[in-house]
Amino acid sequence: MSGQEIDLKKRRFLTNATSVVGAVGVGFVAWPFLSSWMPSARAKAAGAPVDVDISKLEPGQLVRVLWRKKPVWIFKRDTTTLANLEMFTDEDLADKDGTKDSKSQQPAYITQSHRAIKAEIAVMVGVCTHLGCSPTYRPELGAADLGGDSWKGGFYCPCHGSKFDLAGRVYAGVPAPTNLVVPPYHFVSDSLIRVGVDPKAS
Repeated sequence: MSGQEIDLKKRRFLTNATSVVGAVGVGFVAWPFLSSWMPSARAKAAGAPVDVDISKLEPGQLVRVLWRKKPVWIFKRDTTTLANLEMFTDEDLADKDGTKDSKSQQPAYITQSHRAIKAEIAVMVGVCTHLGCSPTYRPELGAADLGGDSWKGGFYCPCHGSKFDLAGRVYAGVPAPTNLVVPPYHFVSDSLIRVGVDPKAS
């Protein structure tokens, strides 16, 4: 083999090796860039927004997602439920209009009686405001163990007996001091909710 052939083979080897190292280097640069598009588990725990598809949500159905390490409930209310929410009085609920609580349990942009942007879709943090338990979803009307005819559906915390209606408003005379928290959220579209971002910030 001549000296020229040996030099040519060396040159090809060095060219190929440099190309491989270059491609690996580009990969190491690209990976952090691409992964930065997706929120990490730490970012989600710190409060990164959570998107929820509600396109298949049926009346009465409730879905749970995790936001800031807390359960968030999203459920659909039918016309009967919405009508029943209007029947509650100041005697029934500790803070019917959400105006007595100085901690602001709800954003300013939601309606008072439904505590939602769209009346039929409820979004709230599923944590009892007494000691942080997670209440049970009890949407059935007239449950005997929860007051019979006076029970219009809602949430019951078996730990200490707190009750909330299907707008997350706390009943009068129970241990929980305030309504359930409504987190910041908005509708990205008719079928997609983004929890963690106010409409004005979207």
